[in-house]
Amino acid sequence: MRIRGTIGAWPVDLTLELDGQDWASLRAALAAGTPMAPGPEAVPEQVSSGENTDALWQGCLQVLREAGQLEGTALLATLTALAGSAAAGKRLLVRLRHDSRVRVQHAGDTPVFHWLG
Repeated sequence: MRIRGTIGAWPVDLTLELDGQDWASLRAALAAGTPMAPGPEAVPEQVSSGENTDALWQGCLQVLREAGQLEGTALLATLTALAGSAAAGKRLLVRLRHDSRVRVQHAGDTPVFHWLG
């Protein structure tokens, strides 16, 4: 999957490589009813629902656990798809940065997230 565009003034050319297990995880998340692009009325419900937040967090941890390590931009794209919005994906990414089971290594301009367990 290739994503091209810009974030502000920065050009973005992102390639995501998903293996069979990654696609299966994404399909399972979608089948569970995780919206890909919620309307404005869905965002407050996602944020306020403790059960949904816990499910998103567990899904977030599972993504990194299964991958072992992911580059920050690829991880953000995956979390955005999982959470259904860019804002929710960014919140999950920030939460991962501060989790004791995750180590963030800065390699050049992009951080790499490592699962420690």
